Order: sequence, then structure tokens, then C-alpha cells
Amino acid sequence: MVIETFKAGLKPVGERFARSGRMLPDNVSYIASWMESSGARCFQIMEAPNVKALTPWLDFWGDIVEFEVVPVQTSADFWAARKG
Repeated sequence: MVIETFKAGLKPVGERFARSGRMLPDNVSYIASWMESSGARCFQIMEAPNVKALTPWLDFWGDIVEFEVVPVQTSADFWAARKG
């Protein structure tokens, strides 16, 4: 999960997205996102082989977005890995 906090508000993020798109590396997939009701933060589910794969994307947006990357998995996968 990627938690984005917009450093300068929504406008710069919206403008860059309209101009350049999401700009994800080839090995990263966008799954879904949810916006905080105030518009200050976005919570995104991304699929990537590892956290390092997100680096080019984080770098592209890092001047206007602060990121917290939290590796997550489904509850089913979590519990299945702990059996046996």
C-alpha cells in the first residue's frame, strides 16, 4: 500500500497526472485507490515484485508528494504462509 500526502495540495498533483499520467514502471501495476475525504491523502494499492520496483515512480512524484510505502498482502495469503 502506498500512502500519499500531497505537499502542496491537490492542484499540482492533478495537473501533473493530467499531463503525464501515472508514470508507473513496467513491472508495477496500479490496483485501486481511495482518497481521504479532505483530499489531503490518497491510499493506493500497487502490485510490485518488491518495494525497490516503486523507486522510479516515487522519484517522479517525490517533489510534490510525500510517500509512505507499507508492504501488505491479503489476509488469506498472510494466514496461509503461517500454516505448517
